[in-house]
Amino acid sequence: MNRYRRSARVLFGTLAVYALLVASNRGEFWPFSIYPMFSQGGLAWTRAVVREVPDERFRWQPTTMDQLPGTSYALADRGVDHIDLGSFVAQTQVWDAPRIEALRRMVGDAELQRRNLLVLRVSGWITERDSVVVSFSPVALITRDTSRVNDSAPRL
Repeated sequence: MNRYRRSARVLFGTLAVYALLVASNRGEFWPFSIYPMFSQGGLAWTRAVVREVPDERFRWQPTTMDQLPGTSYALADRGVDHIDLGSFVAQTQVWDAPRIEALRRMVGDAELQRRNLLVLRVSGWITERDSVVVSFSPVALITRDTSRVNDSAPRL
Protein backbone atom coordinates (compact mmCIF):
# COMPACT_ATOMS: atom_id res chain seq x y z
CA MET A 1 0.00 0.00 0.00
CA ASN A 2 2.94 2.30 0.56
CA ARG A 3 3.77 2.27 -3.17
CA TYR A 4 0.27 3.37 -4.10
CA ARG A 5 0.34 6.18 -1.58
CA ARG A 6 3.74 7.37 -2.83
CA SER A 7 2.59 7.15 -6.48
CA ALA A 8 -0.51 9.18 -5.66
CA ARG A 9 1.62 11.85 -3.92
CA VAL A 10 3.96 12.12 -6.93
CA LEU A 11 1.01 12.31 -9.31
CA PHE A 12 -0.80 14.99 -7.28
CA GLY A 13 2.47 16.89 -6.75
CA THR A 14 3.13 16.94 -10.48
CA LEU A 15 -0.41 18.13 -11.20
CA ALA A 16 -0.11 20.83 -8.51
CA VAL A 17 3.17 22.16 -9.98
CA TYR A 18 1.64 22.14 -13.46
CA ALA A 19 -1.48 23.95 -12.21
CA LEU A 20 0.69 26.59 -10.51
CA LEU A 21 2.70 27.15 -13.70
CA VAL A 22 -0.44 27.51 -15.79
CA ALA A 23 -2.15 29.77 -13.24
CA SER A 24 0.87 32.06 -12.80
CA ASN A 25 1.22 32.53 -16.58
CA ARG A 26 -2.45 33.28 -17.30
CA GLY A 27 -2.95 29.97 -19.06
CA GLU A 28 0.16 30.32 -21.22
CA PHE A 29 2.11 27.17 -20.57
CA TRP A 30 3.42 25.31 -23.53
CA PRO A 31 1.37 22.61 -24.87
CA PHE A 32 -1.75 24.71 -24.30
CA SER A 33 -0.35 28.04 -25.48
CA ILE A 34 -2.31 30.55 -27.54
CA TYR A 35 0.88 31.97 -29.04
CA PRO A 36 0.61 31.73 -32.84
CA MET A 37 3.76 29.65 -33.27
CA PHE A 38 2.04 26.88 -31.30
CA SER A 39 -1.66 27.29 -31.90
CA GLN A 40 -1.90 28.66 -35.45
CA GLY A 41 0.86 26.93 -37.34
CA GLY A 42 -0.17 26.07 -40.87
CA LEU A 43 -3.22 28.36 -40.96
CA ALA A 44 -3.69 30.97 -43.68
CA TRP A 45 -2.43 34.48 -42.87
CA THR A 46 -2.96 38.02 -44.18
CA ARG A 47 -0.68 41.08 -44.08
CA ALA A 48 -0.31 44.33 -46.03
CA VAL A 49 2.36 45.72 -48.32
CA VAL A 50 2.68 49.25 -49.67
CA ARG A 51 4.40 49.90 -53.00
CA GLU A 52 5.30 53.19 -54.63
CA VAL A 53 4.08 53.15 -58.23
CA PRO A 54 5.15 55.69 -60.86
CA ASP A 55 1.67 56.08 -62.34
CA GLU A 56 -1.81 54.62 -62.21
CA ARG A 57 -1.25 52.03 -64.94
CA PHE A 58 -1.26 48.58 -63.40
CA ARG A 59 -3.60 45.61 -63.21
CA TRP A 60 -6.03 45.38 -60.30
CA GLN A 61 -5.64 41.59 -60.23
CA PRO A 62 -3.82 39.35 -57.74
CA THR A 63 -0.18 38.82 -58.56
CA THR A 64 2.99 37.17 -57.29
CA MET A 65 5.99 38.75 -55.60
CA ASP A 66 8.11 38.87 -58.76
CA GLN A 67 5.28 40.58 -60.69
CA LEU A 68 4.67 43.40 -58.17
CA PRO A 69 4.46 46.88 -59.70
CA GLY A 70 6.61 49.75 -58.49
CA THR A 71 9.16 49.80 -55.71
CA SER A 72 9.06 49.06 -51.99
CA TYR A 73 7.73 51.77 -49.71
CA ALA A 74 9.46 51.65 -46.32
CA LEU A 75 6.73 51.99 -43.69
CA ALA A 76 8.98 52.00 -40.62
CA ASP A 77 11.04 54.94 -41.96
CA ARG A 78 7.85 57.01 -41.99
CA GLY A 79 6.55 55.97 -38.59
CA VAL A 80 3.92 53.54 -39.87
CA ASP A 81 3.49 50.36 -37.84
CA HIS A 82 3.25 47.47 -40.31
CA ILE A 83 1.29 45.38 -37.81
CA ASP A 84 -1.39 48.08 -37.46
CA LEU A 85 -1.59 48.56 -41.22
CA GLY A 86 -1.74 44.81 -41.81
CA SER A 87 -4.54 44.36 -39.29
CA PHE A 88 -6.46 47.31 -40.75
CA VAL A 89 -6.23 45.99 -44.31
CA ALA A 90 -6.91 42.37 -43.34
CA GLN A 91 -9.94 43.13 -41.16
CA THR A 92 -11.63 45.73 -43.37
CA GLN A 93 -14.46 44.05 -45.22
CA VAL A 94 -16.15 47.15 -46.66
CA TRP A 95 -14.08 50.03 -48.04
CA ASP A 96 -16.34 53.01 -47.40
CA ALA A 97 -15.25 56.68 -47.35
CA PRO A 98 -14.20 56.78 -43.65
CA ARG A 99 -12.08 53.62 -44.06
CA ILE A 100 -10.38 54.97 -47.17
CA GLU A 101 -9.66 58.27 -45.39
CA ALA A 102 -8.22 56.35 -42.42
CA LEU A 103 -5.96 54.44 -44.82
CA ARG A 104 -4.76 57.75 -46.33
CA ARG A 105 -3.92 59.09 -42.87
CA MET A 106 -2.21 55.86 -41.88
CA VAL A 107 0.28 55.93 -44.76
CA GLY A 108 0.81 59.67 -44.30
CA ASP A 109 -0.79 62.55 -46.18
CA ALA A 110 2.55 64.39 -46.46
CA GLU A 111 4.06 61.51 -48.42
CA LEU A 112 1.23 61.63 -50.94
CA GLN A 113 2.35 65.00 -52.30
CA ARG A 114 5.20 63.28 -54.13
CA ARG A 115 4.10 59.66 -54.41
CA ASN A 116 1.43 57.27 -55.66
CA LEU A 117 1.04 54.48 -53.12
CA LEU A 118 -0.49 51.12 -53.86
CA VAL A 119 -1.73 49.15 -50.85
CA LEU A 120 -1.85 45.38 -51.34
CA ARG A 121 -3.35 42.64 -49.20
CA VAL A 122 -0.88 39.77 -48.93
CA SER A 123 -2.36 36.34 -48.28
CA GLY A 124 -0.41 33.17 -47.68
CA TRP A 125 -1.30 29.55 -47.05
CA ILE A 126 0.13 26.07 -47.17
CA THR A 127 -1.04 23.70 -49.90
CA GLU A 128 -1.74 20.01 -49.51
CA ARG A 129 1.74 19.32 -50.91
CA ASP A 130 3.37 21.36 -48.10
CA SER A 131 4.36 24.28 -50.30
CA VAL A 132 3.63 27.89 -49.44
CA VAL A 133 1.53 30.08 -51.75
CA VAL A 134 1.64 33.88 -51.41
CA SER A 135 -0.75 36.15 -53.31
CA PHE A 136 -0.66 39.95 -53.52
CA SER A 137 -4.06 41.59 -54.18
CA PRO A 138 -4.28 45.35 -54.82
CA VAL A 139 -6.69 47.01 -52.39
CA ALA A 140 -6.29 50.75 -52.93
CA LEU A 141 -4.30 53.28 -54.90
CA ILE A 142 -3.70 56.46 -52.95
CA THR A 143 -2.49 59.53 -54.84
CA ARG A 144 -2.19 63.21 -53.99
CA ASP A 145 -5.69 63.99 -55.27
CA THR A 146 -7.67 60.76 -55.13
CA SER A 147 -8.08 57.35 -53.60
CA ARG A 148 -9.20 54.47 -55.79
CA VAL A 149 -10.35 51.18 -54.35
CA ASN A 150 -10.18 47.90 -56.20
CA ASP A 151 -13.56 47.21 -57.82
CA SER A 152 -13.57 43.70 -56.37
CA ALA A 153 -13.16 45.05 -52.82
CA PRO A 154 -16.56 45.28 -51.06
CA ARG A 155 -17.93 48.83 -50.68
CA LEU A 156 -21.09 50.41 -49.32
